[in-house]
Amino acid sequence: MLSLLFMAKKKKRTLEETVLQIQQGDQYLLDEIIDAYKPFIAKTVSSVCRRYIYETDDEFSIGLIAFNEAIEKYSPERGSSLLSFSEVIIKRRVIDYIRKQTKNQHISIDLTNSAQDEETAGTIIVNELSLDDYHKKNDEQLRKDEIIHFQNLLTTFDLSFSDLVENSPKHVDARRNAILAAKLLVADKELKDFLLEKKRLPIKQLETMVNVSRKTIERNRKYIIAIALILSSDYVYMKDYIKGVLET
Repeated sequence: MLSLLFMAKKKKRTLEETVLQIQQGDQYLLDEIIDAYKPFIAKTVSSVCRRYIYETDDEFSIGLIAFNEAIEKYSPERGSSLLSFSEVIIKRRVIDYIRKQTKNQHISIDLTNSAQDEETAGTIIVNELSLDDYHKKNDEQLRKDEIIHFQNLLTTFDLSFSDLVENSPKHVDARRNAILAAKLLVADKELKDFLLEKKRLPIKQLETMVNVSRKTIERNRKYIIAIALILSSDYVYMKDYIKGVLET
């Protein structure tokens, strides 16, 4: 912990710069970072579980693993801080864990027994309904978190949600073509890096890869950029939307 503070004071190294050094194999720094941010991990996990989480809880262990995953996957090109990125990953992994635990809980009920069994069955139904409501609320929160994170990312490209609403292709086929163009862009490392580094669409190169005119690409430029950013990031709900558009 002290070494981190000393290092930050001496070299003014940001958390993101420290993470890049960890990605190059500095295991000691990794241990220091994880130890220093345990309170952040506990707070994030607690916000999902809606109760105080101790370091002995399984959910906390899931949070630690998720934080480590975020460190491994983090890239400045994502347009967000490590903490914002790791918060999304931690919440998602904890939700996945809760769902898996729920599916593994098999409770057998003997309906031929007395009223006590009926009461037990009723309690189970209530619990299942409450759990279902819990999942819906958590899905809502994760969806909101994604939108906020995506909104912040858009600002780094001088874009906003209102821009996307105004510039979204009106016809289904046009939207499909724009999404396919974004997928081709993301699949090409050179073009993807160009987009993330220059903050603009490589229209000339993209034109040779798609079956639409340069004019069409330019008209849908903002929409293609937005879709490419979604495909390049860990946005589960937004990717489901894209999948839905392609399947309609």
